[in-house]
Amino acid sequence: MSQFRLSSMVLVAALGCWTVPAMTQESKSPGSGLKLEELTPEEVQEREARKSCKVAICAAFRNRKPGGGDISCNVIKSWRKEQLSKMVEKAKVSWPWGRVKCTAPVSLKRDTLIKAMTEPAYEATLDKHKVVCEVEREKDGNAEIKFDFTPKVRFEKGKATKATLNWGTVEAPTLVKGAMWTATATDNTFNVLQSTIVEDINDFIDNKCDEVKGELAGK
Repeated sequence: MSQFRLSSMVLVAALGCWTVPAMTQESKSPGSGLKLEELTPEEVQEREARKSCKVAICAAFRNRKPGGGDISCNVIKSWRKEQLSKMVEKAKVSWPWGRVKCTAPVSLKRDTLIKAMTEPAYEATLDKHKVVCEVEREKDGNAEIKFDFTPKVRFEKGKATKATLNWGTVEAPTLVKGAMWTATATDNTFNVLQSTIVEDINDFIDNKCDEVKGELAGK
């Protein structure tokens, strides 16, 4: 597989865990949605843990109580091989490995989320987020991938309008690291993921938070 095709694959797959909304909601990527009865016990547990983080973030967006403390969650999310294959189809490549399981400590300042919703225009720079993923590989054994990013999002009248991920360091086996470095460097230079990021953030604030609005009282 050429370096270009591999980097394209990694860039598209990265959409599954790029930042807080995607990690705390069920992805809109084709083929990624699974019915509750189709989930394994481990996947159910992950889903419930993500929900508690989602409720905390949505409460800050919707209730806008300044005294509630900042938000800290440890989010875990797994993607099956067939889900990842569907996600990378748009890049006209196939997913060569197996399941991916990612862990990301999420840290958000409540004041930042409130200002994003209430000020006419506001640029939010989030804390650096470090993600650790385990990739299942049949031939070479499982691989650990570590990467970080420091998202910056501009809001106008409570809606995201611009966004950058600002990818940082990448630690991974040589082949994977080369592909990720190429993909993340491309995004840092040309911001190719901006439209997806903006769409996901606004969908999270509007639609995904509606799904848990009954659980936001008093938070």
